[in-house]
Amino acid sequence: MEDKKGLIEFGLTTLSVKNKTTVFVITAIILIAGVIAYVSMPREAFPEVVTPEIYVGTPYPGNSPVDIEKLITRPIEKEIKTISGIDKLTSNSIQGYSSIRVVFDFSVSPEKALQKVKDAVDKAKSSTDFPTDLPMEPNVFEMNFSELTPIMNVNLSGDFSADMLEDYAEIIEDKIEALPQVTKVDIRGIQEKEVKIKVDVQKMESMNISFNDIENAVAYENMTISGGDLLVDDIKRSVRTVGDFNDWKDIENLIVKQEKQEIVYLRDIAEISFEGKDRDSYAREFGKPVVMCDVFKRSGENLLEVSDEINKIIAELKANEFPESLTVSITSDQSEQTRTQVDELENSIIFGMLLVVGVLLFFLGLRNALFVGIAIPLSMFMSFMILNAMGVSLNMMVLFSLILALGMLVDNGIVIVENIYRFLSEGQTLSKASMYGAGEVAWPIIASTATTLAAFIPLAIWPGLMGEFMKYLPITLIIVLSSSLFVALIINPVFTAVFMKLKEKPANKKKILITSITLILVGLAFSIFASMGFGNLIIAAGLTVLTSTYFFSPATKYFQQKVLPKLEKFYKRFLTKALAGNKPRKYLLGTLGLLIFSFILMIVVPPKVDFFPANMPKYLNIFIEQPIGTDIESTNKVAIEVENKVMNYFNEEIEVKGEKMPRNFIVESIIGQVGQGTSDPAQGVSMGDTPEKARITISFVPFNERKGINTNEIMNELRDITNDIPGAQITVDKDPAGPPTGKPINIEISGEDYELLIDDAEKMKQFINQQNIPGIEELKLDIQTGKPELLINIDRQKAKRLNLSTAQIGSSIRTSLFGKEISKYKEGEDDYKIILRMNDESRYNVEKIMNQRITFRDPSNGRIVQVPISAVATAKKSATYSSINRKDQKRVVTLQSNVLENYNANEVVENIKKSLSGYKVNEKHNWKFTGQQEDQAKEMAFLSSALLIAVFLIFLIIVAQFNSVSAPVIIVTAVVFSLIGVLLGLVIFRMDFIIMMTMIGIISLAGIVVNNAIVLIDYTKLLLERRKEELGVGENQRLAIDEVRHALIEAGKTRLRPVLLTAITTVLGLVPLAVGMNINFFTLFTDLDPQIYFGGDNVVFWGPMSWTIIFGLTFATFLTLVIVPAMFLIVEKAKNKGRKLVKKA
Repeated sequence: MEDKKGLIEFGLTTLSVKNKTTVFVITAIILIAGVIAYVSMPREAFPEVVTPEIYVGTPYPGNSPVDIEKLITRPIEKEIKTISGIDKLTSNSIQGYSSIRVVFDFSVSPEKALQKVKDAVDKAKSSTDFPTDLPMEPNVFEMNFSELTPIMNVNLSGDFSADMLEDYAEIIEDKIEALPQVTKVDIRGIQEKEVKIKVDVQKMESMNISFNDIENAVAYENMTISGGDLLVDDIKRSVRTVGDFNDWKDIENLIVKQEKQEIVYLRDIAEISFEGKDRDSYAREFGKPVVMCDVFKRSGENLLEVSDEINKIIAELKANEFPESLTVSITSDQSEQTRTQVDELENSIIFGMLLVVGVLLFFLGLRNALFVGIAIPLSMFMSFMILNAMGVSLNMMVLFSLILALGMLVDNGIVIVENIYRFLSEGQTLSKASMYGAGEVAWPIIASTATTLAAFIPLAIWPGLMGEFMKYLPITLIIVLSSSLFVALIINPVFTAVFMKLKEKPANKKKILITSITLILVGLAFSIFASMGFGNLIIAAGLTVLTSTYFFSPATKYFQQKVLPKLEKFYKRFLTKALAGNKPRKYLLGTLGLLIFSFILMIVVPPKVDFFPANMPKYLNIFIEQPIGTDIESTNKVAIEVENKVMNYFNEEIEVKGEKMPRNFIVESIIGQVGQGTSDPAQGVSMGDTPEKARITISFVPFNERKGINTNEIMNELRDITNDIPGAQITVDKDPAGPPTGKPINIEISGEDYELLIDDAEKMKQFINQQNIPGIEELKLDIQTGKPELLINIDRQKAKRLNLSTAQIGSSIRTSLFGKEISKYKEGEDDYKIILRMNDESRYNVEKIMNQRITFRDPSNGRIVQVPISAVATAKKSATYSSINRKDQKRVVTLQSNVLENYNANEVVENIKKSLSGYKVNEKHNWKFTGQQEDQAKEMAFLSSALLIAVFLIFLIIVAQFNSVSAPVIIVTAVVFSLIGVLLGLVIFRMDFIIMMTMIGIISLAGIVVNNAIVLIDYTKLLLERRKEELGVGENQRLAIDEVRHALIEAGKTRLRPVLLTAITTVLGLVPLAVGMNINFFTLFTDLDPQIYFGGDNVVFWGPMSWTIIFGLTFATFLTLVIVPAMFLIVEKAKNKGRKLVKKA
């Protein structure tokens, strides 16, 4: 609303100023609730992304990949494909197992997706062609990547038997699994026990006994059957027939056959033992065998909290239950890196806040700086309240958003406090100055905040996995900037109305000196006799008061009374010259020329382009893969060889900063695992045994303890020393930072004839290798082609004549070789499988397997018949594929590789594309680049469109505010011109163009740049309107250009301080993260050790975005102060042509 004198009020601000007590109470609530929310929010390195991705796993042991595809995968895929909303359907058929991954659009909820897939699987199972002898039902579950990787390993070792170590591990398993935040604990490096019935085939056949006879004898004797309820003497008793085995040795005495007084006990034809089953895993720490517990966290739980709980459990067990000689260690603890990254970002917020407040102090003075500065904690605490209510964790995305917002949080407060101070200096009362000062600029700052939010709205609707991962950046920024607007319009005016003073009283230096010394002495007493941290905090408060009085206060006065007036005079002179004559046009054309030059420079001297920032890893993984079918013992030998090479490498002496020392100072742990749980999570889930695979995980010390050693260089050197082991595929890779993406080099060849596909892939691989393209680590097919197999071909006519079926023959061979679980043996609370199979002498002998006789009763005459398998079948050695992969119901073979360190993935892929130009594959096949390249193209397309949408939304908001097209065109042009700073910065400082982070930085920049331009133009228009009123000019008449020029110069001078402040505070808020400067404020007070260092994952991840905004905003400040007034004047000149001019009175 506007009063008679033309002074403007804003309703909410006026209401708050008239109800000061209410506002103070609201402020207190925000502070208290914000602190509570901050403390209770879960901590994570990255936000947990819940993807609508469903996994279908179906075991069918003993079947080849071809059979698995035909019998299991294809029928299930056929039904799943009828579901709507599917984005991608992939499958992998391996020996004895089918896995299908169904990725839905994010518009489909995971719960709905799961139910749809379950229904489709049930429909496939109901088909008459679907196998009915599966060992278990297809496992359909929701994929959650955060639950696929263990958060830590708990390792046990010592001079104990394997059984004792297993018992200790099970105690840990039970304790940890009792935590609600934990999904499961997998024990590695042990041999689970089972009861083995190893049949002597010759004895069994001589007694005319079959496998089925043994199975029935065991199964029917080992059971407890409920008989119902018996009412006796008015008491109802439940009746149970108890027949479970009390001791595994009872199985030896089972009667398998009794005929003509001839009794055959199971012990007569089989050896029964209770021992470890075939080994499925090994685990080692620094090369020494351990029993390892892999701990998996539940999605959405606080990683730091669960880690602390587990450490408490281990400490209690070591103190109270475990013997002292038992060594228990925790390795690969993911919470350590999360804690470091979160702490660094929190400290960056504090450091940035200190810099911002320091700048405010110089520009505004202590009291006004505090008025503006309260926007930072209040806005953040409001954000914590809202984010916590939304269930958002405190992760890197949220914390960086707060750092990015640091400078912008004070923007609105600066404009309002400056304006209120101006009204106060013009003679208004505190309350009136607060109402009029805020009211005059309320709508401009609402518009400027809305334009900033408009830039981030497209990012909030980012589709796909990357969008789910990055969405917390725009969401947090929208929340925190909206909170800052609330603080600026509601809380700031109330504080200024109560506490603002036109002139500060001279400080009583003697009193301040006494107070400071007292605080320092009290702090020293606390440090010595009580809490060092609290004592140091009191000392810091005393020193701050002292330095503020004797250093900052005089420096601030000098800056405000000497430097700022000179700066304003210089700017006024410069702007007067810049707006004189035809110079505005020259400045505009010069800026346009600089923009064109910047684009040309980007083409001539292009920066390296990457999809995602390349981090210096905390963890390295060495994946070892032997040919499919390799025994776990053979894989273990290779793993030990690789582990020895790795440990020898780290034991080598190197020179670090002039001092010789072993390289192992950089290593926290080296964990070796063989068999189960060793697959690369990036390559999909592996639910079965993997005896041909192994993984070695190297965990490094924190970044600040590495003494300048680059772990990427270590990765390259490990690749060199582990690539000479024959027969094994060895991949050295780092843990990815950020959302999962495909391989940088990923070529898919699709078709139906798998042998031809493999042939095409091998030829393409050979062709690319012949080109000697630098940067390719090693091209590999995603399948192995030499998997050995023994094909049993059945003569169906012979078998039919002898009353044998394929199922009987196959079942007999399977039981002989693989074994069959026929019952369970209970010992205490544990269940153990009872497995029936041939004895080892016959089991691993092809001739004996083929000559075994199938014993059955002939249905035609009732006699027992024995038919050798070799009479109706032949065995033939062959080789097949390790797996059959499919994508969207088509067979596909993938050629893939990592890119070596110091090579740019995009450049390497571009060279491969050039070499493959015109390359032909089989006419029935298609090939294309996928993986990271596909993701990169998709995300780049979205970010480009998001930038256009953001600019369009900004344009619409400004049109609505000014009811004009010319002002929005000027402001949007300034946004485009801000790219000059970004492009020149990247080229001059030779920084990489990181598609994800740089593009988000440019979009963010669009929202930031418009703020000052809107306020400047709005104030110019306000001055012009007031001048019109003074001159009595009508609405449709225009002022002379001299009047416009004068208004621009006056507006520029008046808004110089807010413009510089907003730019400097935003830039300084980002500087600590951009340069990677880390200060630990907690240890600074508790231990007097600030732990200052430069670098770390945060600067690698967020540095590119920070520098983008810094470069663009620095140049945009010049645009706002010079080019925007120049463009405004040019537009006004154009409008005045042909119109009646009103000359200056």
